[in-house]
Amino acid sequence: MSNTFGSLFKVTTFGESHSPGVGCVIDGCPAGITIDPEEIQNFVNFRRANTSQYSTSRIENDECEILSGFENNVTLGSPICIFVRNKNIKKNDYDELSQIYRPNHADFTYEKKYGVSATSGGGRASARETVARVLAGSVAKKCFEHFSKETKILTFVQQIHDIHWNHKDEISYSQKEIYDSEFRCPDKVTNLKFQEKISVAKNNGDSLGGSIRCLIQNPPLGLGDPVFHKLEALLSQAMMSIPSVKYFESGTGIQSTYLLGSENNDPFYVDENGSVKTQTNHSGGIQGGISNGMPITFTVGFKPVSTIFKKQNTVNKVTKTTTEFQPTSGRHDVCVLPRAVPIVEAMAWIALLNCYLSQKTAFFHHDL
Repeated sequence: MSNTFGSLFKVTTFGESHSPGVGCVIDGCPAGITIDPEEIQNFVNFRRANTSQYSTSRIENDECEILSGFENNVTLGSPICIFVRNKNIKKNDYDELSQIYRPNHADFTYEKKYGVSATSGGGRASARETVARVLAGSVAKKCFEHFSKETKILTFVQQIHDIHWNHKDEISYSQKEIYDSEFRCPDKVTNLKFQEKISVAKNNGDSLGGSIRCLIQNPPLGLGDPVFHKLEALLSQAMMSIPSVKYFESGTGIQSTYLLGSENNDPFYVDENGSVKTQTNHSGGIQGGISNGMPITFTVGFKPVSTIFKKQNTVNKVTKTTTEFQPTSGRHDVCVLPRAVPIVEAMAWIALLNCYLSQKTAFFHHDL
C-alpha cells in the first residue's frame, strides 16, 4: 500500500478513520524554518467539521500534537511527526454494514486486493486520512513562504452541482475571506445558492459533487521537470490522490479542446519592468511542463459523497446475493467541497515545495 507522496519533501500519512488517530511523518523538511504550532492548528481547523447543519455531525477537535522534528518552533531537519487523536468514534454505526459492500466505497476493492478491509468506516480510504495531508501541507506552506514570500495560493469552491460561480482568475479576495465564508466561496450570492442546493439534497437523503479552483499567484519561474515529472503531472497526482476527486484540469482544461490554436495560444510581451509575460493565460502558467511565471491555475472535480440515505442495490458478502439496503446511521457531509478546500491547498503546497527543492538541487549540482 502506497502511503508516501513526494521525492524530496516526503510525506507519509498514517491512521484510519476509527483508529486511535491519524497523522503524518515528514522527511526532508529543510532545517531552520520557523513555524508556530498555532499556524499548523489554524490550517487544520479550516478542514474541521463545524456545527453547521450542512456539515457532518462527527465533530473532532483535531488537536495537533507535534512529536518530533521541532525545537523552539524551529525545524531541525530531522523527521517531523504530527499526530491528531480520533476522539468522536462510533464504530457501532457500521454494524449494519458489516455484511454488505457499500456502493461507490472502497469496501469491495480493498477486500479483494488485500483480503481484509476496515470493518468501521472507510479505513485508509476514509476522508479522515486527509487531516494528515493538511498537517503536512501547513508545514510545506511555511517552508515555501520562507523561500518565496511573494507566492500565494487562493483555493475556493467554484461549483456545487449545477451552481457555478462565473469568476475571473484575477480575483482580489484573500484566502482568509474565502475561509471565512461558510461554503468557501467569497461571492455572497453564490454562497446562498450553494446553501439552497445543499439543503434540498440533504432533505432528500442525497449528496452533491462539484469543483474547486486553485490559483497560485507569483510562482517561481522554472518549476517542473520534463519529461515525466512535469509540473502539471505532479499537481495532477497530488490532486487525484484526494478522496472523491474524479478529474483534474490545468489552465482552461477541456475548454481548450474547443478553441482554435490562434484562440488558445498565449502571446508573449515585455512588461514595464522588463519581464517576459503572456497576454493571456490559457496554459495555466505551465508550458512544456515548466512554470512560466504566470499564475498557475487548475480545477479539481469531486464526485458526490458516496454515502446517501436512499435505497440502493448491493451484494451480501455472506449469502453472495443481491440485496437492497438503506443506511439508517452514519455521519457524513452532504457535500465535501467546502471542507476539501484546505486539502487542495495543502496538496498544492506539498507538490510545489517538492518542485522547488528539486529545482534548487539541480542547480546546486550544475554549479559543481
